[in-house]
Amino acid sequence: MSTEQAACPPTAGKTMLLADLGSGRRRYQLPVALGCSLAIGLILLFLVVPTLIVAALSFGNASHMEFPLHGLSLRWYEAYFNDPAWMAATVFSLKIAVATTFASTLAGTLAAIGLVRGRLPGLAIIEALVLGPLIIPHIVLGVALYLVFAPIHLTGNFAGFLIAHTVLAVPYVVINVSAALQRFDFALERAALSCGANRAQAFIHVVLPNILPAVVASAGFAFLSSFDEATVAFFLSDVGGKTVTSKMFEDIDFNLTPVIAAISTMLMGVSFLLMGLIHQVRRR
Repeated sequence: MSTEQAACPPTAGKTMLLADLGSGRRRYQLPVALGCSLAIGLILLFLVVPTLIVAALSFGNASHMEFPLHGLSLRWYEAYFNDPAWMAATVFSLKIAVATTFASTLAGTLAAIGLVRGRLPGLAIIEALVLGPLIIPHIVLGVALYLVFAPIHLTGNFAGFLIAHTVLAVPYVVINVSAALQRFDFALERAALSCGANRAQAFIHVVLPNILPAVVASAGFAFLSSFDEATVAFFLSDVGGKTVTSKMFEDIDFNLTPVIAAISTMLMGVSFLLMGLIHQVRRR
């Protein structure tokens, strides 16, 4: 064996080669990571900038939408709160959203229990029908609901909007509650049953507390899906009743003012607030 071979055994050579490969890989991964981060940042900027511009427009003092702003004012928020038509549409939307939240949360939770624990024939078909509103374009649903609701006088009233928005919100509840039920250990429920509890008591005291965060988060999603829904509301609204989103469409066509930007900013604020609360609930 030569002196060089004795000084550098084969294992040491392999270690040095692996170290060189590792350092080379790290040098290659760094620019890739920076490039991906830059691309993601640009995409997020592209999505966020229009929203920020709309929020800025709501604080302008001109009688029309202009950017950049030449002055700051709250006149368009005051115009919104002082307009009876806007207030009526907002209250109507809130009533529908609250009722939709309760109806869709109850129906979606029961449906999730049946889909996860049931052994019904054609379960896959039932699940597809329940989740269908997430897949079908809302404009198609809007046209279909209008054709069904108009002959029976369910357009422009509370009942029609409640049925339509509940159909749209139930899939969000089913997805969230089903995920929580699939993580739940039903041995706990069987233990409660073996200790003398009936089915209702076992569900209320054992199952429900474990899936409650998912139920609460689902209720938040249901509220947002109803309050922010615009496409189906456009088809179901009439002079008898219209949501705030359908009135926004109407004013964009006939009376475009920065009030639209003010309402959009408030809708974004409500959405961000509820999403933050949902995130905190799901973390717990």
